[in-house]
Amino acid sequence: MSDTTIQRLDVLKTYKLYVGGKFPRSESGRVYEVTDSKGEWLANAPLGTRKDTRDAVLAARAAVKGWAGTTAYNRGQVLYRVAEMLQGRREQFAAEVSLSEGIGPKKAAALVDAAIDRWVWYAGWTDKVAQIAGGANPVAGPYFNLSTPEPTGVVGIVAPQAGYGHSLLGLVSVIAPAIATGNTVVVAAAADAPLPALSLGEVLATSDVPGGVVNIISGRTADIAPTLASHQDVNALDLTGAIAADGPGAAPALEAAAADTLKRVVRPELDPFAQDWTNAPGTDRLLSFLETKTVWHPMGI
Repeated sequence: MSDTTIQRLDVLKTYKLYVGGKFPRSESGRVYEVTDSKGEWLANAPLGTRKDTRDAVLAARAAVKGWAGTTAYNRGQVLYRVAEMLQGRREQFAAEVSLSEGIGPKKAAALVDAAIDRWVWYAGWTDKVAQIAGGANPVAGPYFNLSTPEPTGVVGIVAPQAGYGHSLLGLVSVIAPAIATGNTVVVAAAADAPLPALSLGEVLATSDVPGGVVNIISGRTADIAPTLASHQDVNALDLTGAIAADGPGAAPALEAAAADTLKRVVRPELDPFAQDWTNAPGTDRLLSFLETKTVWHPMGI
């Protein structure tokens, strides 16, 4: 027998889209290289297409009724479970964030911890947001007039891009408030730093989040975002990761496409570098994708 040591080959991870609670490859079968801040190869990510985006919208629409109909308390439990699962994979996410953002391990770990805490924070708001977004209204007549918030429906999200925000904390900060209030989402992951987003799909799949509530597509933002903006079955659009300049996939063009179907739109910051995701989030994003239903009821005698 030879004493020659056989060098073991690493099993490289195959990243996939997350659509409808499953992990399909891109319908085109194509991938693109993801590199670190030094240009070194990290992984191949699926190159999502317009067809993949439409499939994700279909999955999100199918999940709206069940997720919106879930009690607020139960949604809070589900979001807290996501935080538990993230905590269990903290080291993996810290490594992916470090490589994606080109930052040190300690800072990356701190950002992952902040992302976990943000899930917990939004989990706590699920059964409280109605108290700040609704209430009893004074009217001139013998009626009870009550306003209650309801989810908008399917929300398309352009995630914070590499260099414009944190690849995990920024992502969590736009997904969690939308689903906490009963919406479902289709997310265009950061094109240059999609790995934390695609790994988040694995966390969501192994937590209690129903399939279709969150759908994550990686690829060129210029391909995915316009499809979300013009799709008639998308009710709202979060353009956080879209640059506020002209060009394909940029905010002005996306807003114009969204106007054709009367979507509610959250605009990006004029200076994306000014967005600090480590700041306290406040309630703005919780309220961004809620509609108000007002009911009149006779008081009786």
